[in-house]
Amino acid sequence: MEFLDIPVFDDDFYKMLFRFSINMVVLTIIIRFLYYKYTKKQEYLFTYYMIGIIVFFICFTLKKFELDLGMALGLFAIFGILRYRTNTIGIKEMTYLFIVIGVSVINSLANKKMSLAELVLGNAIVIISIMVIERVWFSRQVITKRVVYDNIENIKPEDHESLKLELEEKLGLDIQQIVVNDVDFLQNTAKLTVHYYK
Repeated sequence: MEFLDIPVFDDDFYKMLFRFSINMVVLTIIIRFLYYKYTKKQEYLFTYYMIGIIVFFICFTLKKFELDLGMALGLFAIFGILRYRTNTIGIKEMTYLFIVIGVSVINSLANKKMSLAELVLGNAIVIISIMVIERVWFSRQVITKRVVYDNIENIKPEDHESLKLELEEKLGLDIQQIVVNDVDFLQNTAKLTVHYYK
């Protein structure tokens, strides 16, 4: 059955719906439960979801046509030159954007040469990799803080431990490193950079 020479329905509809469901589940895990959990940034959630959805449907549509390699690479090069003019995107946000695009491409272009088990495993590996890197490797972030210290007697190398204990008690921080930036002998103060775990 056709309407204006366009098929009203074909069997690819169920494939599209199933793959789109997988894609949305994976995107939700990556965007909402991993990215947002660790960064607490809401401004990119809409962007990640919409880019993932649009890329999925573009790729699924392109798969229905016979494209040579040059045209396919040209179409994906468009994504490579896209940049947002309003704000600079951080490296982490750009990485998540690349993950969202990559996952959507994989989920939409999978064909008979790729089994469902391989598709699910590929998505699971991406999710597990993000979880391990975010939770295990970067679970504690090192933060820097500038401090004006009013007792230059304790900034000597031999008094480092007492300086660290005093600053930890006053600031309530788990200090990892202290760097002396500047010393003012007239004011009896020193400018320090304190590195501590968040």
